[in-house]
Amino acid sequence: MKESGQTQNRLTSIAPDVKLGENVRLASFVNLYGCRIGDRTRIGAFVEIQKNAEVGRNCKIQSHSFICEGVKIEDDVFIGHSVTFINDTYPRATARDGALKADGDWTVEYTTVKKGASIGSGATILANVIIGENAIVGAGSIVTKDVPPNAIVAGNPAKILRSVINE
Repeated sequence: MKESGQTQNRLTSIAPDVKLGENVRLASFVNLYGCRIGDRTRIGAFVEIQKNAEVGRNCKIQSHSFICEGVKIEDDVFIGHSVTFINDTYPRATARDGALKADGDWTVEYTTVKKGASIGSGATILANVIIGENAIVGAGSIVTKDVPPNAIVAGNPAKILRSVINE
């Protein structure tokens, strides 16, 4: 991966600490900081990817998605429009003393999306979840627990519907 410089080209913001792979395609209005993006990945408009997030090679991240700190997306993953990841099970704006929380006042919780998985538009993925290899998460689903490899899940909370049929 090569390190990018600060860019405002086409209204896209890429912080200097972003590591971009070769042939990454970025739409307008993308906000990237402190993250890693693998080779040949495509990122749609209005996507934010935060520090310490990783996106693998050959991924497609559709518009309006939010990938927060602590999310690892492996290779060949599809993320639909408006997918949101969560990295804090009990979020609070302020500490007990009423002061606004800072980075050191909470612990990042991690999520992994394994190789070849697909997440449908509008899905929300809670913290501390692993979405298995080649799994499919239905549009609008709320994923609250691990998804096994090759499973198709949907609903709120997401439940296993069946296995992926070999392609």
